[in-house]
Amino acid sequence: MIDSKKIQIAREEVGIKPALLPFFMKRAAILLTVILLVVFFIIPIAKLIYLSMQSGAGLTLTHYMEMLKQDRLWKTLKDTFVIVTGSSLLSIILGVLSAWFIAYTDLKHKKLLHMAILLSFILPSYVLTLSWSSFMGTQGIVANLLHFFNPDAKPWSMYSYGGIIFVMGIHHFPLVYLLTVDVLKKIPRDLEWATRASGAGRWKTFYLVTLPLSLPGLTAGGLLVFLASLDNFGIPAFLGIPKNISVLSTLIYEEIIGFGPSAFARAAALSVMLGIIAVIGTLLQWLSVKKIKAVDTVIIDNSPRHLLGKHRSWITTAIWAFLALITVVPLSSMVAISLKKAYGLPFKSIHLTFANYHYILLENPKVWQSIKNSFMLSATTLVVCLVLGSLIAYVRVRKPSWITKTTELAVALPYTLPGIVFALSMIFAWMEPVPGWNPGVYGSIRILFIAYVCRFLILQVRASITAFMQIDASMEEAAHIFGAGFWRKWTSILLPLLLPGLLSGAFLVFLTAFTELTVSALLWSTGSQTIGVTIFSFEQAGNTLYSTALSSLIVILIVLGMVILHLFEKFQSKKGVQQP
Repeated sequence: MIDSKKIQIAREEVGIKPALLPFFMKRAAILLTVILLVVFFIIPIAKLIYLSMQSGAGLTLTHYMEMLKQDRLWKTLKDTFVIVTGSSLLSIILGVLSAWFIAYTDLKHKKLLHMAILLSFILPSYVLTLSWSSFMGTQGIVANLLHFFNPDAKPWSMYSYGGIIFVMGIHHFPLVYLLTVDVLKKIPRDLEWATRASGAGRWKTFYLVTLPLSLPGLTAGGLLVFLASLDNFGIPAFLGIPKNISVLSTLIYEEIIGFGPSAFARAAALSVMLGIIAVIGTLLQWLSVKKIKAVDTVIIDNSPRHLLGKHRSWITTAIWAFLALITVVPLSSMVAISLKKAYGLPFKSIHLTFANYHYILLENPKVWQSIKNSFMLSATTLVVCLVLGSLIAYVRVRKPSWITKTTELAVALPYTLPGIVFALSMIFAWMEPVPGWNPGVYGSIRILFIAYVCRFLILQVRASITAFMQIDASMEEAAHIFGAGFWRKWTSILLPLLLPGLLSGAFLVFLTAFTELTVSALLWSTGSQTIGVTIFSFEQAGNTLYSTALSSLIVILIVLGMVILHLFEKFQSKKGVQQP
């Protein structure tokens, strides 16, 4: 048995007071946290800003002035504005309409509709892009239908401004839906009834009550879509680069791969410009979300407010048809092309083969290597983010202070910046962290691992915070009172309750890392290519059959992952664990 008195005497002999031990441990933990935050989250951004102003004559704004004199930059800014604004407006219209139907009407199968609405965002943007370019291409379903009426007719080209806006809009509209649907449900129905009773019609009630009260959700969703469109690299890279249509993210990529004497400095200047726009947008979005949280005490009203009556069936069918048209039908067209023996052949049984899948899985070692890299990176990122993110979230919820708040803000910084900007900052940070010392991180798969953890850690932190907030601190206190130790408290009480929320965040981290393209496009090197980079390389080289085959496999894996997560949540529900 341990004699506490002896331990006490021993501590006094070496001059350490018992109260000082936790004091020093706490200070050491804070110091370690600050060092890690500075090294992994602050220094990369600071180096990016510094190098954007560095020249032979010292710190200067020369690179900015040179970039601003280029006609190409102004054309890119104009294209970025047109594409981001257009796609955001389309997302807002689709997101608000879908949120209104789900929140206000008595549509059938709302839970399934909710999942179907999210599908277009769950799919990686480059997979959705490939499916739509296949669907509307000269070998796609639309072209075959048009040829029945006119052999010379051509479908709308997705390699255009309109094509980029359309694909980006349908990819991001679930973000507006998610931030609007609960806001609509929280609008007091009594207020709307009172307005109607005062003689106002449906449209006037919508204009006077529903619209003003839903504006915080609409604004937050709109700004989030604006930022997501600004950050998006996959869609403009696949559809814009072949037609010389550039946005800021693809222009930075083209500057770096074009090399040249000051390529990195010019790219850094562009990145700072893009980063400033993103940070301003994030601040505005944060203020909007804060307004939504101010009314979080209002109970969500899930009862329908408008009965569709005899129109219920056909409206439900029309919404299902629309959702199938923007996701399932283009994906089917992509799968159909991946099964052809050669691009250009008609879709007939004699022209179908699994040779493309056989090639990418068994004959091309680079593809298999990219699958292994993506899986390993995603799995290790998941584990690290799950542990670190849950730890940060626990301290943030149970011991809130300016330190924990600052930690959360610092961790959120890499995700706030566009992916291409963050990737460039990682290059500057790890190419030569200390002048004259190259640890060999840049140019290896380790830089991808560090970048993934830094960028996606906030996803786990936010999911874990939500999970911890659902468990009252009194449960831990009760466990202590009844004699439960540290491990017993976590294994028997907290973890079973937290697991669904923590695993939902972990699944999001895994899925995002597994299909990542933007950061990987700049940081990959020989032997460390990922799935997204491999599909992008196939498409750039004109190997559409292989890119569509690999994309089809990604879709199958995503669906399998969602089914497993759904079954797990269902199993937890049967055990009485409430989902976050």
